[in-house]
This record gives sequence, C-alpha cells and structure tokens, in this order.
Amino acid sequence: MKAQGVAGAGRNAGGIAGVNARASAGANVGANAGALPAGHPATGATPGFGAGAANAARHALPTRRVRVWDLPVRVFHWSLVLATWTALVTGKIGGSLMEVHAKAGLAIVGLVAFRLVWGVIGSAPARFASFAPTPGRVRGYLQGRWHGVGHNPLGALSVFALLGLLGVQATTGLFGNDDIAFTGPLYALVDEAFAGRLGALHQQLANLLIGLIVLHVAAIAFYRHVKKHKLVKPMITGWADIPLSSAAEREGARAVAPQATRRADDASAADAAPARQFARRGGLPAFLVALAIAVGAVWIADGSPWRDTAAPAAASPAATTTPQPAAAPGW
Repeated sequence: MKAQGVAGAGRNAGGIAGVNARASAGANVGANAGALPAGHPATGATPGFGAGAANAARHALPTRRVRVWDLPVRVFHWSLVLATWTALVTGKIGGSLMEVHAKAGLAIVGLVAFRLVWGVIGSAPARFASFAPTPGRVRGYLQGRWHGVGHNPLGALSVFALLGLLGVQATTGLFGNDDIAFTGPLYALVDEAFAGRLGALHQQLANLLIGLIVLHVAAIAFYRHVKKHKLVKPMITGWADIPLSSAAEREGARAVAPQATRRADDASAADAAPARQFARRGGLPAFLVALAIAVGAVWIADGSPWRDTAAPAAASPAATTTPQPAAAPGW
C-alpha cells in the first residue's frame, strides 16, 4: 500500500509537471509571437493581410535588372532640369541676368528639339510610341492592369505636357519683347505689337510651368514614399529593379513558372549587353542626326540666318589725281 501511494504520488507529480511545462511553453510562444514574422506557424496568424502586405509582398519577390533609359535620354533629362531652373530663376530676377536667361532659353530649344527627334528614331525605350498615353493604356493603368516599365501612362501625360509647354514657352521668348530688359533674338521678324503680346504670354506661361514642375516632383515623391517605386535612380543609372512576376506579366508569360523564368533569363541576357542593345536600337547614326537637328534649331533660334554679320565695307576714298605742274616752255 505504501509503495502504491508513493507510485501514485509520483504519477500525480509527473502529471502536474507536464501540465506546468506545457503551460510554460504556451506562455513563451505567446510572449514571443510579436517578435515572429507574420504568418509564422507559432503565431497562428494568417499571412498576406494588412496595410503594408502588398508592398511587402512586392519587395519579397525576386527581381531582375532591366535597362530602362539610355544615356542620351538621361543626359537630356538632367540638362533640361538645369536649363529650365536657370531660365526660371534668372527670368524672375531679371536685370543683368537676362543675358543668362536668353542662353538658357536657347539651350531649352536645342534640348527639346533633340528629344523630339530621339523620341522617333532613338532607342526603343526612348521612343514616344513605347509609352504614349493611349486611351487603352490609361484605362488599363487606372484599372490596375498596367505592368510596364519606364513612364506609366499618367507619367507619360506629364512628359508630353512639359515638353509641349517648354516648346511654347521658348518660342514666345524668341519673338517676345518686354520693352524693359529683354528682346528676343527673332523679335525683328514679327510686328511690334504682336511681339509685345508674346512677351506678356511668355511671363504668364512661366507660372504655369512652375506649377507643372511642382506637380511632377510631387508625383515622384508620392511614388517613392507611398508606392515604393524609385523613379529618380533609373534616370541616373539607366537601370531599374523589376519584380520577376511583374516582368513575366509584362512579357505575356502567364503559364508556368519555368517558362517565366526562362523568359526572364533571356531578357536578362539581352540587358547584360546595353552597348549592343543601344547600337541595335537607335545607335550612333541616329544620335548624330538628332544632335545635328538640335544644333540647327539653336542656330535658327539665335537668329543667325537673318543677322547681318558682314561688316560694312569701308568707303574707299575717291581717287584723286594730283595735277602735274605744267612743263615750263623750252623757250
């Protein structure tokens, strides 16, 4: 009896110890649940839900580097940023800086002319046809069905609006006259009253241009901090990191993962040789054509074809003959 009591007490003690051990383990799991990632088996939570789930899942996907912008587009972009801000600041200050304002305006003329030509004969990502905001593309983007790279349809609208406004702004400056400190290089080609109206329009459009630039920068900040899309870095380096699933959808790979992987590998191999891609799409001849047209546009905008550069010929003195004294008679 005494042995049985001891054995029973031992079983009770073992049972109590087991219960306490399980309770302690459960407490530890509960205490550490906050330190575990969402969806961990110990947490019992359902993965994939929450405010940041979409962005977290997007960044968890494997990515590949894609060539987005070629060197001419990147040089054009940052040169246009510098020229535009120089023109705006010097135009607002005025005075002796109006000469710098005029030079910045001529630079904008050349840059816009280059981009218009490069958007037709340049590399494939730079061509306007590759990102033109057609109604179908805009509708697909608003419905969440757009998975391209580079300018999205709304960004493309901003690009075309800025290029168009800069072109009009530069043109009004070329012919404008404010009767104070500035006269456009092509002022003499138009009527004086019309030149005055163009000068007034030039000043008014500057405010609209500032508004578009602010909206453009705000959109870049929104995409960077809210949608977690880096738009500035690709415009510096030319490369963007694209989630593999989005790249597969963009290339039409809807079937099985191995097919998407093979297509992604093929695209990566193509992007690994940007020099060959640039030579195949655009190339040096197209670049030289665009550059020549840009230089010609600046030459015309500066009024060089109509400027009389020939120095007036100095009037040559009338040839005078000094009368020879009459010969003394021999007699």
